[in-house]
Amino acid sequence: MKQMLSLAFVLVCTLAVTAQAQEMTVKGVELPGTIDVEGNELSLNGAGIRSKWFMSLYVGSLYLPQEFDSAQAIVEADQPMAIQLDIVSGMINSENMTEATMEGFGNATDGNMEPIQEDVDAFMSLFEEEIKEGDQFQIAYLPDDGIVGYKNGERTGTVDGGMRFKKAVFGIWLGEVPAQESVKNAMMGKD
Repeated sequence: MKQMLSLAFVLVCTLAVTAQAQEMTVKGVELPGTIDVEGNELSLNGAGIRSKWFMSLYVGSLYLPQEFDSAQAIVEADQPMAIQLDIVSGMINSENMTEATMEGFGNATDGNMEPIQEDVDAFMSLFEEEIKEGDQFQIAYLPDDGIVGYKNGERTGTVDGGMRFKKAVFGIWLGEVPAQESVKNAMMGKD
């Protein structure tokens, strides 16, 4: 009887932890445990706060179809996935978001953007419109489409740059030189 009660207790605790891990709130941003991107159900893997000069800029979250062993495995996977950016600061505007993203592309490609420059230019249109606190961007990879951008739930464009471009985009946050190491770790569920 004691073993059954112990087993029941462990099961209840495990379910409670699993339920907690499915959704989370970071810096006041409520992140659902799952999202649907064009018919692909993706689960929240982790989320963290991108900051600069002690200011919180956005909550970056990672949604995946399954668990992966490493950030590199995610960057290289030819499977649907998404990075979501929830803007939590009025200090972010189109100009500095573009500048930071271009720096991220430089880091993700070891400074050699030439082979994907046309795709990078097309991708950057995602940040052309005014950006304000409360905006949400989703950057999804869909194998049949490429990188698909959304702003506040509206599809804003698609860049079919193949796996080379997908690796560069996801490398901005999950690569060897990520936008911020603590955000990478948080997206990987290691914070």
